[in-house]
Amino acid sequence: MNHDGHMHGMAMAPPPSSAAMNNGTGGGSGMMMNHRHMMMHMTFFWGKNTEILFSGWPGYDNLGMYILALVVIFFMAFFVEFLSHSTYISENNNADHVTIGLLQTTLYGLRSGLAYIVMLAVMSFNGGVFLVAIVGHSLGFLVFGSRVFKKMSSGKNLDLPPMSCSC
Repeated sequence: MNHDGHMHGMAMAPPPSSAAMNNGTGGGSGMMMNHRHMMMHMTFFWGKNTEILFSGWPGYDNLGMYILALVVIFFMAFFVEFLSHSTYISENNNADHVTIGLLQTTLYGLRSGLAYIVMLAVMSFNGGVFLVAIVGHSLGFLVFGSRVFKKMSSGKNLDLPPMSCSC
């Protein structure tokens, strides 16, 4: 940036005109624009008119699909906690170390993938999605990670370690 406030060598293209957006050309890109396009929020908002994970899902003005989306996000977060705190493989198991390692790796990949999907859903900035993700993780931890419902066992497990929280 020079002394008069201009950046040399870095030109920005102007946004497409409203006429170009309305006639479906999209500023010459050839893409058709939907007249009821969803706005991408960059701050938290409340409401059922949102897109979560997929374009057009749960849709515009569809309370039933929005509630279904919230239920799906809740159960994904709950399942992440299940995978994080459940024991599948015990030390007494006579399985091959390679088989155990592959099973652990598969479960780790599944847990990580689901955790990322929940994170991407929260990135819709919808307050309801944020709340059900937190409640799903919290109830999952209560059931699977806390001592409330745990049976004390004498055997060690070789299962997935809980996800660490760096907060």
